[in-house]
Amino acid sequence: MSNATHKAACHCGSVQFEVTLSDGLNTARRCTCSLCEMRGAIAVSAQLDGITITQGEDLLSLYQFNTGTAKHYFCSKCGIYTHHQRRSNPNQYGINVACLEGVSPFDFPAVVVNDGVNHPSDGGSADGTVGVLRFERHEHG
Repeated sequence: MSNATHKAACHCGSVQFEVTLSDGLNTARRCTCSLCEMRGAIAVSAQLDGITITQGEDLLSLYQFNTGTAKHYFCSKCGIYTHHQRRSNPNQYGINVACLEGVSPFDFPAVVVNDGVNHPSDGGSADGTVGVLRFERHEHG
């Protein structure tokens, strides 16, 4: 599944896209910047030419903050974050794994967490990581 093309969509299905991931699901990351902390998504990497919006491009809304370098896209109907052009590497998109067909954020038992608060561009840590977040699944009944 490393560089396979995946079908993806927002929650309501108005925005649909196909994406070829740079290194499959091996690039799964979270970030501690104020936006990522609030949205809680796990993102995987794709090159800028690795994404094709197949439906609903006109429904994508753009949000930028702080330095304005990163470009965060979300569906204007359902509000789901689909992808963002990265500040740390503007040649890549971060793709919301929950938008990928057949993939769940709960499929990842451990996820690297990038330090978005102390971003390397602002003089933060060289590798930009703060640790690994581990998930446990609990059945409710």
